Amino acid sequence: MRRFCVIGETLKHTMSPFIHNRLFETKGKTAEYTVFEIKPDELGEKSAQLNRFDGYNITIPHKVSIIPFLSELDKTAKEYGAVNCVDIKDGVSKGYNTDAYGFLRALSSAGIDSALSGDVLLLGCGGAGRMMAVEAAKRCESLTIAVRNPEKAKPVAEMILSKRPDLKIKITDFDGICGSFDILLNSTPVGMYPNCGKSPVSEQVVKNCSAVFDAIYNPAQTELLRLAALNGKKLQGGMPMLVAQAAMAHEIWDGDIYTDQEILSLSDEAQKVVENSFKSDK
Repeated sequence: MRRFCVIGETLKHTMSPFIHNRLFETKGKTAEYTVFEIKPDELGEKSAQLNRFDGYNITIPHKVSIIPFLSELDKTAKEYGAVNCVDIKDGVSKGYNTDAYGFLRALSSAGIDSALSGDVLLLGCGGAGRMMAVEAAKRCESLTIAVRNPEKAKPVAEMILSKRPDLKIKITDFDGICGSFDILLNSTPVGMYPNCGKSPVSEQVVKNCSAVFDAIYNPAQTELLRLAALNGKKLQGGMPMLVAQAAMAHEIWDGDIYTDQEILSLSDEAQKVVENSFKSDK
């Protein structure tokens, strides 16, 4: 039986096994998909174990640090400087980034993709944040990146400016966010289960944004999205992005294509599983 997994530091509440197993079932495939927790300082020593799988997905905090341990990178991984999917064939491990596909598909399904052509506020610039920054920079009029440590965002800004030197780009900490934006993109884990009830920014910042996208999928309504709904903003949570990027991984692994309806149905199913599994903790 073929073996796949998701790697990350803390995966107790991950939905990846459920989603990927359902995707395999949808196409009549048999495979084992498991969880492999790896601490940041263990990645190097455990990279050899990863090559025993047929492929794997990557989440926080390994999307960037996994790169030196891969045989080669697809153009998507090179473009975003982060990897979330690895395919292994004949001992060769190739890194891809399917997050952008999932991200853009999620924005489109909520009718907020056009907001990327305006003024964009991005929270965080880790693996997913880098991808969002690059995709926003292809379309936006201005990009503000808010991070706890502005120094960490400078390499991302330099990478973007090397491709689009005319872009208005600003780096700030969270207290320095000012102005109005067409869309707010949250790539931070603030508000993620089990630390629900927290928002990475104040309600005033949310009021100054026309639309909000939160990459978090557990809970379905984060505090950030609650504030967005309260203030009548267009919004989208992270589950559609998670399912769509997972479907793209299966296209890489097996060449399988999933329809919009299949992805939508699985997104709804996965969200119900999240709600039922963690209902007692909310």
